[in-house]
Amino acid sequence: MNLSINTKIDLGNNVAMQQLGFGTYKLTDLDQVIKAVNTAIKVGYRSFDTAELYQNEKQLGQAIKQCGVDRKDLFITSKISNQNQGYEKTLAGYEQTLKDLQLDYLDLFLVHWPLNSTFFETWRAFEKLYEEKRVRAIGVCNFHISHLELLASQANIKPMINQIEIHPYLTQIDLVRYLHQHDIAIEAWSPLARNKVLSDPLLVNIGDRYNKSVSQVTLRWHLQNGYIVIPKSSHPDRIAENANIYDFELTADEMRKINCLNQNYRTGPNPDDVYTKNGF
Repeated sequence: MNLSINTKIDLGNNVAMQQLGFGTYKLTDLDQVIKAVNTAIKVGYRSFDTAELYQNEKQLGQAIKQCGVDRKDLFITSKISNQNQGYEKTLAGYEQTLKDLQLDYLDLFLVHWPLNSTFFETWRAFEKLYEEKRVRAIGVCNFHISHLELLASQANIKPMINQIEIHPYLTQIDLVRYLHQHDIAIEAWSPLARNKVLSDPLLVNIGDRYNKSVSQVTLRWHLQNGYIVIPKSSHPDRIAENANIYDFELTADEMRKINCLNQNYRTGPNPDDVYTKNGF
């Protein structure tokens, strides 16, 4: 499997997205964000993921402005927050996101969580933004099969990506199969289960075999499964380590054994609960 940090995944509309991206959740201090982004750029990251909810779009915008890479060579993702869902609020939220990021467009805009009360109105706003070429691709986060089926009943444009919690302890096999069948790209958040997997004996053993950390083994597992993955860190050494996963390859047997670690363990809320409660 010939992978590199430059490997890209084609979304359903043929927009190409770097398979290994950089997550920014919980990075809010300006100096911290600028340092992390600069380190990530030097390592080879070009895809950066944020959200209204993270309260760091202004900081990331400043870091992007100073990073020294042309805008066309970057892939920037953000997400509409639950409180700003709905047709008009989504459109206004998008304008605020662009302003905060100091950008003219986003590469990818995502619905952060499915909400019962604003479900179709929010997606209509996304379709408008996409049809007006204000954003290169649109998608969703945390959508179960039931949510995707419901969306398909009224949507004119299907999501190009579903960003979901996925890691060795939450493999979501049925959802993954569905997404493959419908040509919806899979992006993993919490790829290390918020470090829960780092002491797993199997992963430790595999890491020792390749002289790699458990996080490197786990991220490699994501890549070989074909997932887009967005690890985050504020530590320069960890940022570089997370990208140093292209000089080894897991065997089919190792992939199978890691796939069998599933415990249906979530670090975040169940999307069904968020959907029915219209928020957290």
